[in-house]
Amino acid sequence: MDIFKIALVLAMLIPALASAGEPRQAAVRQLIERHGDSKAARIETGVRQVAERWRPADGDEDAFVNFCVENFIADESELERTFLRLQSLMEQVDGHLHEVRREILSPLELDSGPVMAVDSLFSAVDLAAHVDEDLFRSKVAFLALLNFPVHTLADRLEKGAGWDRESWARSRMMDRFAQRVPAEISQDISRAFTEADRYIADYYIRMDRLLAEDGERLFPEGPRLITHWGLRDELKSQYANGDGLRRQRAILQVMERIVRQEIPAEVIDNGELLWEPESNRSWRISAEGTAAGEPLSLEREPDIRYARLLDIFHAVRAADRYTPATPTFIKRKFESDRQIPEAEVEALLASILLSDEFKQTAALISRNLGRPLEPFDIWYNGFKASGGQPEAELDRMVSSRYPDVAAFSNDLPRILTDLGFAPERAAWLAEHIVVDPSRGAGHATGALRREDQAHLRTRVGKEGMDYKGYNIAIHELGHNVEQVFSLNAIDYWWLQGVPNNAFTEALAFLFQNRDLELLGLEPPSEEARRMEALDTLWSTAEIAGVSLVDMQVWRWMYEHPDATPAGLREATLAIARDVWNRYFAPLFGSRDQEILAIYSHMIVYGLYLPDYAIGHIVAFQVADKIGHGDFGKEFERMARQGRITPDAWMRGAVGKPISARALLAAARAALPPVAGGS
Repeated sequence: MDIFKIALVLAMLIPALASAGEPRQAAVRQLIERHGDSKAARIETGVRQVAERWRPADGDEDAFVNFCVENFIADESELERTFLRLQSLMEQVDGHLHEVRREILSPLELDSGPVMAVDSLFSAVDLAAHVDEDLFRSKVAFLALLNFPVHTLADRLEKGAGWDRESWARSRMMDRFAQRVPAEISQDISRAFTEADRYIADYYIRMDRLLAEDGERLFPEGPRLITHWGLRDELKSQYANGDGLRRQRAILQVMERIVRQEIPAEVIDNGELLWEPESNRSWRISAEGTAAGEPLSLEREPDIRYARLLDIFHAVRAADRYTPATPTFIKRKFESDRQIPEAEVEALLASILLSDEFKQTAALISRNLGRPLEPFDIWYNGFKASGGQPEAELDRMVSSRYPDVAAFSNDLPRILTDLGFAPERAAWLAEHIVVDPSRGAGHATGALRREDQAHLRTRVGKEGMDYKGYNIAIHELGHNVEQVFSLNAIDYWWLQGVPNNAFTEALAFLFQNRDLELLGLEPPSEEARRMEALDTLWSTAEIAGVSLVDMQVWRWMYEHPDATPAGLREATLAIARDVWNRYFAPLFGSRDQEILAIYSHMIVYGLYLPDYAIGHIVAFQVADKIGHGDFGKEFERMARQGRITPDAWMRGAVGKPISARALLAAARAALPPVAGGS
């Protein structure tokens, strides 16, 4: 081990000099003597916060005491100016670095041709990874810690109701300085997430190369679908087809081969091979489009899916020792990011899955289908209005309207006006959103500087945008509009955004649910609106099950930090089976299903999935409120609340806390008497 590594290890193990009682007491004593007892509480908090993060490299005991004595700000007007200056500077720092990172990743994320070697290498460069440590080394972070309190989730839940907007902004500012993670660890985290994202972004299944057991091609020439999004949406679309059941069963088999890592590696995004997922056999494709010769002997895909997840786990776990208040990634996601305790989230998800309304809806779906439920029916979409149009007709309507990305971009003002935004507000929003051609399924990337623009990434094929891509694009537009309002129209930059990802998903669902209206189809009837409650309940239950798998997989990784990819694979499948057997098997009649492990989010985004379930619940509450008012004005009012706690945001938006009661009550009212069971 070289000298640098030895020094790094010692720095991690040796307590910070200032954490000893004597220098802390000396600093507190001198500051109280200088500024009086009225400042004692603030002095003690500030000195403690600095001491907890001070390292030997920051200076000896005298340096610590001198820093505290010379940099404590007693004057309230000077404290105000310092807060505002920090806000102004950090908007520029974070904003510009965000723009650099977006540009670096553009060749990987946008459909702009082959990815060059230099771009693959550059994707590991994250200049922002060094900023936080630079802020500590320069003592900027210590200045903030000395003069502004760091709040826990418990603090905010207890005191936040009495805070004004500036108090909330000051509290959120200190989230930035609460953790001190070394730059090399932050960069490793960024690299791990980027590699996982690239793995998923390139994971396509050639549907036109799938064979049934009898050798028949199951899909027409052309469909190339990304996992899991494209596969799931194709499965949903088959409910409208008379012979869709056999295709749905085939897609289920594809998903099962993927999560088990049994899929032959060579058939992934390969148009030269035919693949029968039932038997897992493959053939070369002949000039006539049939299987040529004998089945090939192909190796299964290595456990890359689970290796990528383990890479993320090891990267984020390395930061645990630097976040004593939230010493695991799980705690950071729930208490720092989501701002809802993990136990409360789990209870909220379970309240949906164990509800009588979920059971009754399952029975109704089985009657509608005229058969027992099969595992893929977790994606049943028969309650969703389709405007009376089959998928092919919707594809035609969308592709004729949006032959390329520019056409969709040019239509943004019209879309936003039709949604309910005033024409001048719609134009203002459109000016702040750039539409890019996505390599993957599509996503929204907000700005961090008010001088920048939000980016909507959407996939448009050679034949134009299809309905699936359009549906996703409208969802992502909802993200972008929220991002613009909560940055460009907010009072304090530190409050930009929403409480957590569930809320941005909730607001995006409000857009996505109106996609058919925006194509000029009839708005939903009263009956369709009733069915929307059942659709939302079913979708929420599906993603709640997936979320529980995600949560339990992360718990398992922390319990088995030395796991291999193969070990994680088997654990994930076992967890998926267990969640299925507990919540779904009694309704579906089949046990030990592993389909809940298919979501790509679990591999790429690190405990993001619970936000979708919470988002459905929040969206239903918010939609009910907006439905009785002006959509544009209400959407803007809610989005401009910014990043306060979820509980405070919901009370401000709809006057009630987050709860599944409203959704369950609406679903109960929508169920026919025979499904109600009385």
